[in-house]
Amino acid sequence: MNKTVLAVLITACVAAGAGYLAGRQHTTPAASDEPAQQRKVLYWYDPMVPDQRFDKPGKSPFMDMPLVAKYADDAPASGGVSVSAQQQQNLGMTTARVEKRPLASAFSAFATVTTDERSIQSVPSPAAGVVEKLFVRAPQQWVKKGEALAQLWIPQWTTAQQEYLAVRQLGDGELTRAARERLALQFMPEAVIRSVERSGKPQTRLTLRADHAGYVVKLDAREGAQVVATQTLFELANLDPVWLVVDYPQSQAQSLAAGSEIVATSASWPGEKFHGRVSELLPQLETTTRTLKARIVLENPQQKLKPGMFLTVSQPEAAQQPAVLAIPEEALIETGAASRVLLAIGDGHFQAVNVTTGRNAQGWTEVLSGVKEGDAVVTSGQFLIDSEASLRSALPQQQAQQPVAKKVQEYASTGVVKAIDDGSITLSHQPIPALNWGAMTMDFVLKQPDPAIKTGDKVMFSFTLDDEDGAVITHLMPMQEAMK
Repeated sequence: MNKTVLAVLITACVAAGAGYLAGRQHTTPAASDEPAQQRKVLYWYDPMVPDQRFDKPGKSPFMDMPLVAKYADDAPASGGVSVSAQQQQNLGMTTARVEKRPLASAFSAFATVTTDERSIQSVPSPAAGVVEKLFVRAPQQWVKKGEALAQLWIPQWTTAQQEYLAVRQLGDGELTRAARERLALQFMPEAVIRSVERSGKPQTRLTLRADHAGYVVKLDAREGAQVVATQTLFELANLDPVWLVVDYPQSQAQSLAAGSEIVATSASWPGEKFHGRVSELLPQLETTTRTLKARIVLENPQQKLKPGMFLTVSQPEAAQQPAVLAIPEEALIETGAASRVLLAIGDGHFQAVNVTTGRNAQGWTEVLSGVKEGDAVVTSGQFLIDSEASLRSALPQQQAQQPVAKKVQEYASTGVVKAIDDGSITLSHQPIPALNWGAMTMDFVLKQPDPAIKTGDKVMFSFTLDDEDGAVITHLMPMQEAMK
């Protein structure tokens, strides 16, 4: 009887234990048989050289650091860059709208007053003679219109004038007219010929006078000096108008054109403005200052401006310029190869686009293509975002695509450095099955030698085969580093 009871008790305990274990199995969550989904890797890169990408992990050939993976879910679907609101605030990001506005080129430069060389008058001697009297004795002397400059004695006129008087007494009109023309052919002024006719005597003294008011630029005459025919004795210049020669940088080449109106001011005449127009844009670039030159004809009725003065020239308030599409200058990212801006698309998403730019003025840059009116462009903090876009391949491609480089097969092996010369390295390498090469010692082209590698080192290397250069080393590192 006792045995029967004991058996029943044992059976009940076993059943209870089995039920407990079954309950534990039902209440414990089932472990997932599926492994965690792994992120897709696009490529590996060296953060210090982000443009260079690798198709497998490893150590960077450029820096002593491992390559970093770039995952597919890092980049937005549209190929741009996403920046959270907190990050935007930390970067101090600001945006501005692309808008149409007139861009009047603000032009200001210094200029020097010079003589208008078109107004220079040369006063020559009409015939060989002697300077008998000089009324103007120094350069830069001011003379009035009709003022006497010098008196010449021209004895060679005597014979011709006497012949003319003799023919004139004969009363033959034809001969008289021929003799008078002969006097004119000897550069004898009309006033002298009439004086001969009135007086009936030869007139061998001539007074040279100024045809207009001006100052003496050149004086090549002295009393008692002999002169020859057509010899220049004086040069006279006027001061109304004058020339302004202005130097301006190449960046403002589009600001001036022939006929452009110019306003000039001088410290000598505060508050007074002088008006003129651009006469010529001089073709020669000043090599020492890298500046262009323009010649301006400036009104100077009261002759207040003197040669040698410095003036400040600017353009007057221009008429309303046609509106052009423009962005703030600070929004433009210049890379040398292209110009681009970052567009704020919305929801913290930014995209880089290439633009074609025009002139700059008043802190704005004209945009010829790439954006449209109303687009929001980043004006502050865009360089950090642009760097991130470079890592993520979010930058736009150039319109003029470069030819696609042919993929070059690389081969890898290990070996021992036998010799290093300028531009080459001799390696005793292991077999290379991909090329059906056995172990051998041969020369490789080494364009970028590593000073840490020396003769006798064991190295890992990769190379390409070039039709011109042969075997060219692409990566080379000591075996000790490769095994770390």
